Amino acid sequence: MASDLCEAFAGFLILHHKEQIQSMVLYQDPMLHYSLQIDFAELTEHDPSLSHLLYSQPNDLLPVFDNAARYAQNCANASIKEFVHVRINVSGSPLESPESFPSIGRVRVKHRGILLTLKGTVIRTGSIKMIEGEREYECRKCKHKFKVYPELETGNSIHLPSSCPSQRSRACEGTSFQYVEGTIVCHDYQEIKIQESTQVLSVGSIPRSMPVILKDDLVDIVKAGDSVIVTGVLTAKWSSDLKDVRCDLDPTLIANYVRRTNELKSEIDIPEDVVKKFESFWSEYKDNPLKGRNAILQALCPQVFGLFTVKLAVALTLIGGVQHVDASGTKVRGESHLLLVGDPGTGKSQFLKFAAKLCNRSVITTGLGSTSAGLTVTAVKDGGEWMLEAGALVLADGGICCIDEFDSMREHDRATIHEAMEQQTISIAKAGLVTTLSTRTIVFGATNPKGQYDPNQSLSVNTTLSGPLLSRFDIVLVLLDTKNPEWDAIVSSHILSEQGEPEKGKGSENSINMWPLPMLRTYIHFVRRYFKPNLTKEAERIISSYYQLQRRSATDNAARTTVRMLESLIRLAQAHARLMFRKEVTRMDAIAAILCIESSMTTSAIVDSVGNALHSNFMEHPDQEYAKQEKLILEKLRPFDDFLDTNSI
Repeated sequence: MASDLCEAFAGFLILHHKEQIQSMVLYQDPMLHYSLQIDFAELTEHDPSLSHLLYSQPNDLLPVFDNAARYAQNCANASIKEFVHVRINVSGSPLESPESFPSIGRVRVKHRGILLTLKGTVIRTGSIKMIEGEREYECRKCKHKFKVYPELETGNSIHLPSSCPSQRSRACEGTSFQYVEGTIVCHDYQEIKIQESTQVLSVGSIPRSMPVILKDDLVDIVKAGDSVIVTGVLTAKWSSDLKDVRCDLDPTLIANYVRRTNELKSEIDIPEDVVKKFESFWSEYKDNPLKGRNAILQALCPQVFGLFTVKLAVALTLIGGVQHVDASGTKVRGESHLLLVGDPGTGKSQFLKFAAKLCNRSVITTGLGSTSAGLTVTAVKDGGEWMLEAGALVLADGGICCIDEFDSMREHDRATIHEAMEQQTISIAKAGLVTTLSTRTIVFGATNPKGQYDPNQSLSVNTTLSGPLLSRFDIVLVLLDTKNPEWDAIVSSHILSEQGEPEKGKGSENSINMWPLPMLRTYIHFVRRYFKPNLTKEAERIISSYYQLQRRSATDNAARTTVRMLESLIRLAQAHARLMFRKEVTRMDAIAAILCIESSMTTSAIVDSVGNALHSNFMEHPDQEYAKQEKLILEKLRPFDDFLDTNSI
């Protein structure tokens, strides 16, 4: 039976994966472990009964499949590789169903022993060890040799059979065995822990986690913070036998195939028809581009009325600038950070939650619910060994970390994110573990001012946030509830119309065809990936002149007017160019970046250029309004650069 199955699997490999086998046998090192990846859907199409057997009895058939991969190498005239492992990719196959693709919290006894696939985020990675895979024994009576495999359930211990397992016609029934020297086979071994993604959990659910065992070529291919899809066989492991502690089994997944989905998401090609839709959208708004920009911004958090300045700041933060390496080889971050400081009821948390929906990877936390270890990384002891467990900033690597109630964090905990925000790394020295983890994440914070906001005081005094921390935020928007009667009337009518008649509740603001959330997410991903805008000479002069102006007039905002502000201006100008679907930073992008920075200053260097960010609404003719703002800004910057021409607009 086993030989027939081996021939059937080998026939499938020769038919569908001949090129992979031929390229594998050309490698020189016969001691390496090699992977042979196959699609389960392809096997199902080739032989449905064979695929069903593999799905229902993977413990028996996966070793047979590996033997078939060794047997299939005979077709090539080269050294046969003994250590070949067939890796089963089930994505896109009939197995991708809730039954065989459950969430970690729904894994039950019925899933034991079948081919199971789990999605999650790696929160812990153990050290790479060496474990015994098999050893050979010989019966002293009949000299029959047989292999003994360690049992994972009892902690990889070896259990000899009660009698000789010889299959000869006359039963041996010998009970004395001796170990054959030099027959121990060892494997690379690593334990990781994966946790359910918080995006798929309902409110109030605690994310479940499960240990995963990686062997041979699978070790060290994932790190803490990676989103993964793991295919393997569910087994059980006896928990440690302590006195007066209930003896139970811990579910453990022995991995056969591991795929990093965070890399996969960045490599997804945008369909041509979607790209053409974006191009036709901008060709339609060729004469008034800012109206097109506002049409995109209106899709940001549509349940909140107005707040044009905040929506523009959120869009620029999510898109971000271009990361580059300076002359010394140091990386200068491209991700922007945003802080919303405002009175209660100004919609800060709404923007946080919407921003998390627009990113592939996002972590939402609150100040009170976050410790320094929970934000960065914590050292945990597992089975006598110290391991690092990833915190919020590491889990959000490549995405966004939203921190609500930023002011309620302890001072010590806030200080831990300084390095994560600027250098985009976290240096760890805990329990003898000294390492550096990557945190290429956008930090989006929201906080209430300390008591009543006093415009005469600096931002540090009003928010109780230190100057070094404030300087790391590209934009700090202050939303003050000044109780404007006209604004209150507009907002109340907007909310009431949405409650009363949803069809008619679109309002004048939403009269343009609003982009749906998936399209907005695709657009942000597309411009981040394909647009690397360069600064034009004119944009450079405008940014430089504004920086000089801010440095001269910086009295109350000394914490904000540092060199970091200059880098923020460049990032915001690049983000605006990406938002406008351009591959170079023009005068308009530099002016837009200045307007964003002006909005975040409590005392504006360019008087009357911006108003209250809370009461900023979408204008009917944004291009004409921009022309006035541009003329005003260039007039103010003229003393710092004589080449700036205020007439050519």
